Amino acid sequence: MVKLFWVSIVLGIVFTNLIDIDAYHINETELSLLEAHEASFSLVATNPHMVGITIIHSAAAKGAVCLDGTLPAYHFDRGHGSGANNWLVNLEGGGWCNNIRTCVYRKTSRHGSSKLMEKAIAFTGILSNNFHENPDFFNWNRVKIRYCDGASFTGDSKHKAAQLQFRGQRIWLAAMEELMSKGMRYANQALLSGCSAGGLATILHCDDFRDLFPRTTKVKCLSDGGLFLDAFDIAGGRTLRKFFNGVTTLQRVKKDLPQTCTNHLDPTSCFFPENLIASIKTPLFLLNSAYDCQQIQASLAPPKQDPHGTWRDCRLNHAKCNASQIEFLQGFRKQMLKVVRGFSRSNKNGLFINSCFAHCQSERQNTWFSDNSPVIGKKEIAVAVGDWYFDRTVVKDIDCPYPCDKSCNH
Repeated sequence: MVKLFWVSIVLGIVFTNLIDIDAYHINETELSLLEAHEASFSLVATNPHMVGITIIHSAAAKGAVCLDGTLPAYHFDRGHGSGANNWLVNLEGGGWCNNIRTCVYRKTSRHGSSKLMEKAIAFTGILSNNFHENPDFFNWNRVKIRYCDGASFTGDSKHKAAQLQFRGQRIWLAAMEELMSKGMRYANQALLSGCSAGGLATILHCDDFRDLFPRTTKVKCLSDGGLFLDAFDIAGGRTLRKFFNGVTTLQRVKKDLPQTCTNHLDPTSCFFPENLIASIKTPLFLLNSAYDCQQIQASLAPPKQDPHGTWRDCRLNHAKCNASQIEFLQGFRKQMLKVVRGFSRSNKNGLFINSCFAHCQSERQNTWFSDNSPVIGKKEIAVAVGDWYFDRTVVKDIDCPYPCDKSCNH
């Protein structure tokens, strides 16, 4: 029965990922199976703490709704002891939609409708309530805000004919107001985090989050797997730039992007973190793989740009990459390191860029903090983030190039 239960969980993850990944123009079956394997490993390994869903009823009056018009939601596990007045707010990820077709498709999934969201989700990794799995944040108030707008919690428009609501910015504001009313206004310490599209949202809203609190509150931000690069793909095109242009145009996100960027760059450029991170005032930690497997599969070597399937095996298994393909991926790593060079000069900011073929490492227990977690200099991700947040030491950890790191789970 236990085995059957976990099989049903994995199948459920595969089904929902088919919906999410379609909007990002990659082979749905390939990547959803990869993510299902990683997620199921994490779940089985940790016996996770399940946290129920809460609908934000006050959002109705603000017009803060999901793509299909349903109300947004979050999951909240209250802190205790020394963490009772500290808050960790996590923004869910899950891709984007860039045109009417993909947004209509998305609203039939958990990333477009709260009616289809899980009634309870596992809190693992940085959200875990177990000291041995999450030593620095286990007893904080921990919140996951569900993602159902398709533009990283930005944008404010609608498409009447397709019955689509693009209200990401309103959802962000309604969720923050709700949490402040739940006690977050009294926080001594606060951390905004997110993975993938949620990691991008964390960068976009980092200074907004800081502005919610008095200056006496310690506030920082952690972006995990959110450092999406404006990179050339294997065909010499710019797959992700073209995609982001659709997102920013359709959902009218320009007014929600930092003016320090939009004053001199177009909205699409200002949706890329490389054009934002230098101007963020709040301390920010970038956790990323130098060989981000989602970016490799979705924007560097997408099937659409690989009609002969030359990259298919490499895309799914780095061990099958040939020398020229590895050289191309090393170029992506070099571009990432160039992007963070100026950002890393500030002691208030933190870095953990490893050489694992991974995506989103803070919410999976096996990558966040466990016996086989990836390390840089014998330091796990959880330890690096904790050292940075609590100012125990300056953290600027950059791994040596692949294949030197033997601690990776890949």
